[in-house]
Amino acid sequence: MSFPLFMTLIVFVLIFFLRMPIAIGMISSAVVYLLIRGADLSMVVNQVMNTFFTNYVIIAVPLFIFTANVMNTGKVTDMIYNFASSVMGRVRGALGHVNVLGSLLFSGMTGSAIADAAGLGKIEIEAMRDAGYEVEFACAMTAASATIGPTFPPSIPLVIYAMLSSTSVGALFLSGVVPAVLLSVFLMIYVAIVSHIRKYPRGEKIVWKVFLKNTLAAIPALLTPVILLVGIYTGVMTPTEAGAVAGLYALVISFFAYRAMGLEDLVEVLKTTIKDIGSTSIMIGAATVISYIVAREQLAQNIGNWILGLTTSKYTFLFIVNIIILILGMFVDTSTIQLVFVPIMIPVARALGIDMIHFGVIVTYNMMVGLSTPPFGMLLFITSGISGAPLKDIVREIWWPIVVMLVLLVLITYLPELSLFLPRAAGLL
Repeated sequence: MSFPLFMTLIVFVLIFFLRMPIAIGMISSAVVYLLIRGADLSMVVNQVMNTFFTNYVIIAVPLFIFTANVMNTGKVTDMIYNFASSVMGRVRGALGHVNVLGSLLFSGMTGSAIADAAGLGKIEIEAMRDAGYEVEFACAMTAASATIGPTFPPSIPLVIYAMLSSTSVGALFLSGVVPAVLLSVFLMIYVAIVSHIRKYPRGEKIVWKVFLKNTLAAIPALLTPVILLVGIYTGVMTPTEAGAVAGLYALVISFFAYRAMGLEDLVEVLKTTIKDIGSTSIMIGAATVISYIVAREQLAQNIGNWILGLTTSKYTFLFIVNIIILILGMFVDTSTIQLVFVPIMIPVARALGIDMIHFGVIVTYNMMVGLSTPPFGMLLFITSGISGAPLKDIVREIWWPIVVMLVLLVLITYLPELSLFLPRAAGLL
């Protein structure tokens, strides 16, 4: 390890332990490296700006962030929740099932775990608490089901992975459908078992008049993923253009179909979106500089040679990657894992003949598990904040949902067709 790279790592680790924002740590450590190397800072800035202005895929990220914020401001979350409640009927533990089903439906509109937990999750937790469920269980299920969002299309992490790996966004979107649906099924099986043991209440009897009313009210929202996917896979629009259409459509239904937004609400949405885009852009910009350092130091090549020296089995490699991401997910923000660790592993995965679409689903889903993993899972903090439940109680309830998610991780990793079946059927592979 060269001295500049060693100092870079020292600065990054120091800032991490000081609990400063990870983006600041990435930028600070990169500046230290460039100064020691005597590199031309203007050249690096130029490279970063070129990344933003020449990469068409990145534009989709702020568009989907905007869509998620609009959906959470309007009555869309209420409509999705009411529709999911109508579907479940008299099933024991119905509101637990609604929690999972609602997340699956909502994920087809935003692709954001944070938006799901903060928006729809608030409604779900309050309803479950009022119905007699332990609030810790409600929070744990909300955190676990929110991980469905970034796996099901549209997905912001999959868009970023497409940028990093130069793979098809459309193929990545389709590859996440089966894993997301399977996760929903597995979590609902878990809810059924717990509900039977703890004698959670049944839902209300399905009244067809109410069901029809809730379905008709939810149709404008439910059409969002349909419009996106049909537009993308018929070739009418690119995924980036689909992000713009999704944002416009979200505005139209919030203003006119649900009459849930006004100009003041729109201004607040724009402010929130600008803040979210700013933090995301800083992370991507910092990661671009880190990528420059990784390339200059041949770090990816050296790590790749080291791993290939240990094993030439792609299955063993995937096992190692999964363990590393799971451990990192306990302590590090998912964006850091995706923008720093994953790009180093991509060349090794290619060398071992691993399909890049399959690899993208594995690492993306694995990172989402980290959002619910103690001690620093972001979704745990969000659900604790909106419910007032002590974090330690939520942690006690989250372990079995994590086991369920890990079972699916193993299936996704070692049964590639679960991810690749739909892209192959669509002719994208």
